[in-house]
Amino acid sequence: MSVSPDRNLHAPAADETGAKMPRHVAFIMDGNGRWATARGLPRTEGHRQGLAALRKVIRHAGRVGIETITIYSFSSENWNRPQAEVSFLMGLLRRFVQRDLSELHEANVRIRIIGGRSDLEPGILALLKEAEDLTRHNTGLNLVVAFNYGARSEIVRAAQELAAKVQAGDMQPAEITEDAITAALDTSGLPDPDLIIRTSGEMRLSNFLLWQAAYSEFYFCDLYWPDFDEAAFDKALSCFCSRERRYGGLDAKAN
Repeated sequence: MSVSPDRNLHAPAADETGAKMPRHVAFIMDGNGRWATARGLPRTEGHRQGLAALRKVIRHAGRVGIETITIYSFSSENWNRPQAEVSFLMGLLRRFVQRDLSELHEANVRIRIIGGRSDLEPGILALLKEAEDLTRHNTGLNLVVAFNYGARSEIVRAAQELAAKVQAGDMQPAEITEDAITAALDTSGLPDPDLIIRTSGEMRLSNFLLWQAAYSEFYFCDLYWPDFDEAAFDKALSCFCSRERRYGGLDAKAN
């Protein structure tokens, strides 16, 4: 399950049957609140059950040999939610680190955090740093956590970094290529997502991995995130394996 650094970043792995499994699967974990509301429960219970679903997904990703999963855990727009809900989510993050981090470390999972950090409070920053530092040298599944993340903000930060290099005379404008922008993004060094899964029936990216999703396959399902389990994951993977990916070219059957 370890990542091969010299493998083509756009080439999915194959399973025992020869089906091209995704190397990198990204999740927009949507519907926690609606799951709870439909059951007459507080929204916080939906988030709690959503964390339980995430644990299932992480374990299953490791079992089927996926190298990287990225989860949209907290967007930069989520700070606009009611303060009580935001406080609960921050508490959930703390409990996740306290309860799950050691288990993930023992399972050889490497955690990487993407998203803006300049405006985060020290306590949250410390939690994120703890997760990354403890698992930095692990070689198994890459778990990428998009926290305080927004794709437009990410692209702006990358553009500012490159502009500063031009201003300092360290690079020329003509050197601002696709590769240079990719290297300046939070996801530098990671393969682009082969498959992006969104739950709850919504069909949009919601400011998630806009640059990286240029050639991703999309899978939308009506299940709310707390109901997304191993069977639902397998169904999404099966759908992915049935598709022909052309990256702007023609398929093998075209004349």
